[in-house]
Parts: sequence; structure tokens; C-alpha cells
Amino acid sequence: MSPALLFAILIGYFALLLAVAWATSRNANNDSFFIGNKSSNWMLVAFGMVGTTLSGVTFVSVPGAVGVDGFGYAQIVIGYVIGYIAVAYVLLPLYYRLQLTSIYHYLDVRLGRRAYQSGAGFFIVSRLLGATARLYLVVNILQAIILDSLGVPFWLSTLVVLGMILLYTYKGGVKTIVWTDTLQTSAMLFGLFACVWILLGELNMSVPESLNQMQSQGLAKIFTHDLDSPNFWLKQIIAGALITITMTGMDQEMMQKTISVKTLKDSQKNMLTLTAVLVVVLLSFLFLGGLLYLYAPIAGVTASGDKIFPAVVMGHLPAALQVVFLIALISALFPSADGAITALTSSTCIDLLGIKRRTDMTEAAKESLRRRVHLGFAALFLLLVLGFKAADNPSMIGVILKLAAYTYGPLLGLFAFGMLTRRTLTDRLVPYITIGAPILCALLEYNQEHVLGSYRLGLELLMVNGILVFAGLFAISHKEEAGTAAVTV
Repeated sequence: MSPALLFAILIGYFALLLAVAWATSRNANNDSFFIGNKSSNWMLVAFGMVGTTLSGVTFVSVPGAVGVDGFGYAQIVIGYVIGYIAVAYVLLPLYYRLQLTSIYHYLDVRLGRRAYQSGAGFFIVSRLLGATARLYLVVNILQAIILDSLGVPFWLSTLVVLGMILLYTYKGGVKTIVWTDTLQTSAMLFGLFACVWILLGELNMSVPESLNQMQSQGLAKIFTHDLDSPNFWLKQIIAGALITITMTGMDQEMMQKTISVKTLKDSQKNMLTLTAVLVVVLLSFLFLGGLLYLYAPIAGVTASGDKIFPAVVMGHLPAALQVVFLIALISALFPSADGAITALTSSTCIDLLGIKRRTDMTEAAKESLRRRVHLGFAALFLLLVLGFKAADNPSMIGVILKLAAYTYGPLLGLFAFGMLTRRTLTDRLVPYITIGAPILCALLEYNQEHVLGSYRLGLELLMVNGILVFAGLFAISHKEEAGTAAVTV
């Protein structure tokens, strides 16, 4: 199929997003932008969050990683289930009880202003790096299959995509994203199952036959029993649980959609529904990866990792499926970037600039400030995506999970200390602890051969980071003074 036609499809899909944004952002204000006026439908939020959680990295990198790790990612999925249950029944009741707009306000109430700002600051860093890594992956694929042949440079492609995202999130924020994410998740999942169905047909196999073939070629292996391996099953399950607790339950982007639901009960339904759907979808992505690696030798495809999915679809499958793949890929792109820019704007305005506490500003002035911050983050996204392009890592799923270990560890330590102890912090020292722990983790990882012998650190680095922050906070804490009340679970 010609790149020009594929480009026209891209523009048509974006026009549909704009129409949804126009319909949902009428009469929108700051409350609409930040928390959707607390009126979001829990079923829409749950379904739309599937797209946000998956992103383009899951769509491309999880199937691509099957060639190296088999179905090992399923170990992490088991941990995800544990983590989502913890978010639903531990964190959400706390957030609703305190009636939070920014979840990091809990750290202010419980631990102090520096802890609050540290938590918000690490969220901003983590979401900036994670979202731009996801955005880079998808734009890079669009560049390879469409835009290079049209003579469009990578920087311009990224700028145009970010401009598109700004156009439909600029006014409505969360109120708009709840609906656009639902549309985009539908397109992504249709693309996933269409690709599975077509590949089964091309291979002339049933599902059981293909699984047997994957098993015989070592593609369906799930559990790793080598304790020293970064992929040891217990490490992966624990890491999966902690990744979900931090990257969902302690992440403003994910929680601002969840707490936009009116009641706690419906919000918990949202989280449990999301869990069930995600398990099915993630296992389907692993199955798709196995099919790709079965089909690639037959079609003469030598690509692997992040490149195998687009190489197989765009080079060897029917034109109709190429259109489906393109729309699904775009649908994987937008939810990971639009929600991130909105959440980063919300956290910066509320947590760092104190926009909701400012009595010296009119509503119009607050809205103007929020829009300037929104534009500023779009500019930062552009710079960071260009940085990832220069680095050109072959598998972005590993990069994103490693970034999460370093940047979400301090959030894990802060929230755990607040919820598991009743001690009071020396507030001014908190930033030193939260910055120092990731530095110690980096030193440990760099010198692990000398310190740990044959043992290799994997995703448990997130837990180590959180423990170091917790221990550091304990060292600068003292017993709660009489007459004060800590906000605990």
C-alpha cells in the first residue's frame, strides 16, 4: 500500500479524534481538565485505561521480545494482578477518603511539603522519560513505514504528532481523554486480534497447533528457575506487583482518570475490570509474538525485537491488515502521550505551582497558566524524543522498565513510609534521601559483578530503591508528637 494512502488514513483518524475532543470539551474548565468534573463513567475509564497501560511499547515490544525471552513476560503479568488488587483495596480508599485531586497531596498531609514536592517531582521525571520513550518507539515506526518515503524528517514528524495531541487535549484534559482513550483502545484491540487471526490463517494452524509449535521451538517458555538470572520467576512476579503499585497506584496520570469516577465502589470496579482485560490482552500479545516468530522464517523476514511486527505486517500481509495495523499503532501512540502531557500539566500546576491554593489569581489567569505549562511540556517531549532517537535502543520495553526502577523507587519509599509508620520526618532532608537512593542503586548496578558475584539485578531494583528510600526516611524521622494525627491507611 502506498505511503501517501497510509498518510491520508493517519490524517482521517486524527480528524475523528478532533471531533470527539470538540464534543467533549464544550464548557470545559480547570476541573474538567484535572479530574473530569468527578463525573466519568467507570466502564469508560476502565476500558480507556487499557490503552494507556499498554501503549505502543506493549503493541510492538512485547511481541518482539518473545524471540529472546519466550513467554517470560507472563511472570510479570502475574505480579500485575497482585499489584492491581493492592491499588484497588489499599490506595484508592485512601485517595477517596482525602478527596484528592493530586494524589501527591497525601504526602503533604502525611509527611510534609518537601516530601510532597519530591513525590510530584519524581512523578514528573518518570512520566516525562517513560512517555517520551513510548512516543519515540511509535513515531520511529511511522517514520520507517510512511514518512521516510515522503521525505519528512523525524523531528518534523514528532512535532506534528505532538501538535495533534495538543489540539485535542488543550482544553478538555481528562474529560476529553476518557473518551478518546476508549476510541483508541477499541482500535488497538481490534488490530491485535485481527493480526492474530490473519497470521493463524497464513500459517494454516489452529491455536493449539501453533502453541505446540511455539513450545517445540522454545518460544512458549514462561518460568525461569535460575536464581541468579534477572528473569528468575519470583523476582519477576514481585517486580510486576511493585511496578503496578507504583506506575498505576502512585502515578498521577493513571490515578487522575481513576479518581475522576464519582464513587470509590465504582472506581474499584474500574480497577478490577482493567485487571481482567489486561491479563487477556497481554497474553494475546505474547501469543501474537510467537506467531510472528513462526511466520518470519517462512516469509524470509530477518528482523527481530521491536522491528519484527512492522516488518511482517507491512511487507508480507494483506493491504487491509496493513491499514488495521497502522490505525492500531496510532491508537497505541496517542493514549500514552495525551494522558502523560495532561497529567504532567496537572501535577506541575497543582503540586509545584499550587494553582488550587492561589487566591491572588482569577480563574482566567489560572487557566492561562495551565495552558502555558501544557505547551511547555509538549516542547520537552519533542526534545526528549529526539534524544531517544539519537540513542536508538533496539528494545524499548527494557529501557522503560529500567527507567521505572530508578524513578518510581522514591515514590514507593515515600508512600510506604507514610502508610506503614506513624513517624514524623525532618522535612528539609527528604530531597537528599529521595535523590540519594537512585544514585546508590546506579552504583550498585554498575558494580554488581564485584558486589553480588554471579547474581544479576533485574526489575527488583525498583524494590531495592524503595527500601533505600524507606530506610533513609526512617533515619531522619522521629516519633510522632503527642496531639498530632498521622494520615494512614
